Amino acid sequence: MYCRSYPAPRKQPLVVTMSHPRSSGLLAILTAICMFAPGARAADVVVKRFDVGAGPNAVGMVDASEDTEVAVPQALYAADSGELYLLDQVNSRVLRFDPKQPAAATRSLELPSELEPTDLVVLKNDLFVWDGEVRALRPTGREDAPVRGLEEYQTRAADDEFTLSAFAQMGSQKASGDTDLLDENTRSVRDEKRPTPARQAVSSRGRGPVIATITPDQTGSGVQIEVRAQGQSATLARFPLKVRDKIGVAEFLDIDRQGRMFVLAENIPELAIDPPLAFVARFAPTGALEGIYELPLSQSIALSRRFVTIDPNGEVYFLRTRKGAVDVVGVGFRVLRNAKVIDVRPAHTYTEPAGNTWQGKGPIAAVRPLSRRQVIETAFAFESINWRVNPSAYGRDPDTACTAFNRVRRPGYLHGKVGQQVRGIPYCWGCHGSLSQIRTRLERGMLAGNWCTRNEPRRDTAGVDCSAFVSATWGLSTHFTTRAIPAITTHLASAWDMLPGDALNKPASHVMLFLRFTPDRKVEVIEAATGSCNGRVCRNVYPMSALLARGYSPVRFKAIANDAVAKAAEPEPPKPAARRKSR
Repeated sequence: MYCRSYPAPRKQPLVVTMSHPRSSGLLAILTAICMFAPGARAADVVVKRFDVGAGPNAVGMVDASEDTEVAVPQALYAADSGELYLLDQVNSRVLRFDPKQPAAATRSLELPSELEPTDLVVLKNDLFVWDGEVRALRPTGREDAPVRGLEEYQTRAADDEFTLSAFAQMGSQKASGDTDLLDENTRSVRDEKRPTPARQAVSSRGRGPVIATITPDQTGSGVQIEVRAQGQSATLARFPLKVRDKIGVAEFLDIDRQGRMFVLAENIPELAIDPPLAFVARFAPTGALEGIYELPLSQSIALSRRFVTIDPNGEVYFLRTRKGAVDVVGVGFRVLRNAKVIDVRPAHTYTEPAGNTWQGKGPIAAVRPLSRRQVIETAFAFESINWRVNPSAYGRDPDTACTAFNRVRRPGYLHGKVGQQVRGIPYCWGCHGSLSQIRTRLERGMLAGNWCTRNEPRRDTAGVDCSAFVSATWGLSTHFTTRAIPAITTHLASAWDMLPGDALNKPASHVMLFLRFTPDRKVEVIEAATGSCNGRVCRNVYPMSALLARGYSPVRFKAIANDAVAKAAEPEPPKPAARRKSR
């Protein structure tokens, strides 16, 4: 039996009514009293389930094909009212509902046709979305209508520090400059003698605008967090957060109406075969750790941009997308009073990604010695190229419809851009080639891109899919799919060992080229993708646990020169002397 964690005095028992089938097929109603002892964990509860479709209680979802990830809802955010907003990207809308009344009608806010956002936040009931930059949206139509439109409007609030910081919590942020990654020594970042503090601006529900300063410690396993009200020198709280292995993300999320503080954090083991832990730590107004909400990441969960949110009363919700359905989950609370180190083993089990070991001879490709600088420069060229969309590359209107979902062949970032300059090589399902070959094809009138990943690949389109892009950056004339990439790479024992030009590969699903660790310990990648890149080659930033737990494996191309490249912004902790025994 589990107890659901709701706001209550610390030592007050929680009364739970349970249905228990016993004796003669009748339901006996049992009442149990649970006292949260240290280490007790409340059960996760599904508060709202969405099936696949386009109705008011459904969401758009595109099943994965070979070398593609499933396209799913991308973000979940709690408003000040307590309502949740769900970004239904495939259906081009935002769904709004009350998690406390799951049977109540869900309302729909239709996105402008020219927007393909990958993230959203709601600040003081203003709706903002991210599609490479912040867009401010407001509803149109009657307030009581079940379906309303959204229109973009100009507001300075879209570019203020608090809005930008809210998006950056989950990696929706501007990528680093090219010169930060490629200087004369091809270093990813300069080695720092001292850890660099990160400044986060949070428009909290309980204390208004606050500034959180996150300072990593020298061991790499913890941070010191200091919280101040905006414009004030006095400290609201100062407290440490320390994990068992090495700390990844540490993002100050919110302060609820009871004054409790919430921090998203990761424990990233040194060994890639050990499971990462992603959790939300809850601290009392005094800064004392009360416990954690362990986020149920696993390989069966599809990757969404914003997968966790906190409502004004301190309830933690997780966006769980799996085959055939999307669940909004109320995450259970685990009490950890007086804990100095968060040392919790993930509830789910972790196994090596299927197909990570290549069987058989497979394709053969001639390779030449390759420097990391060459890999990164090629990748940047795919991402930064500017080209004019001629009518032949754009194609006819209306465009060919894709099978099984509401999308057309043409990648979203090209809509309405005929005759205009655009940035980035388009995503093209089943396509491959060098940058010069693709540009020549587009200039000669081939259609630009194709993200109909449930259809057979087309021969009249040009661009790259995810593995074709990585193959091109590695200088391969042969297209190695995500299943074949293990044949030409070495699996890295630790994700922290990745260097620019390495990759994160999920066989039969997706691959990303690794660029660097950001100063706040996220993973910056460059990839060819549909949903996360709106159908082109682009740079993205992700929490590391979200990738590792979902089956991505850090790999190194065997022909890449092992030139000197700095890795992360922080010094490494000592390597473990020997591998831990299996748990």
